[in-house]
Amino acid sequence: MVKLTAEMKEAFSKMKVFPVATASKDGTPNVIPLAMVELHDDETIWLTDNFMNKSMTNLRTNPKVATYVWGPEIKGCYQIRGVTSIRTSGPEYDEMKANINRKRPELPARSLVIVKITEVYECKPGPTAGSKLL
Repeated sequence: MVKLTAEMKEAFSKMKVFPVATASKDGTPNVIPLAMVELHDDETIWLTDNFMNKSMTNLRTNPKVATYVWGPEIKGCYQIRGVTSIRTSGPEYDEMKANINRKRPELPARSLVIVKITEVYECKPGPTAGSKLL
């Protein structure tokens, strides 16, 4: 797994809604806007599944996921890829559920998707667009 740099973590913290991309086993893409996203540590992202129907179906057969960090307040643009595992019980799930219940008790917090970051790419326009950073 790879660890995000301080600059990448700062950019991540400024995001409000993340585009989260998954693909089915046969490669059919799906992308959703997701606000319940947390950088749990330098190499792990937590996604809360409240209403991720197609995405969860995809992740159960193809655990790869991608998102990007970009916006008007962010200096760079980073595409982050990772491999997921899903929790519906246990200490990590309980921690996520308690955090969501404090912030938004009306949300179901059905499962926790743990993303281990595997790669980070440059996604701002220019000659280095698409180059692997980590």
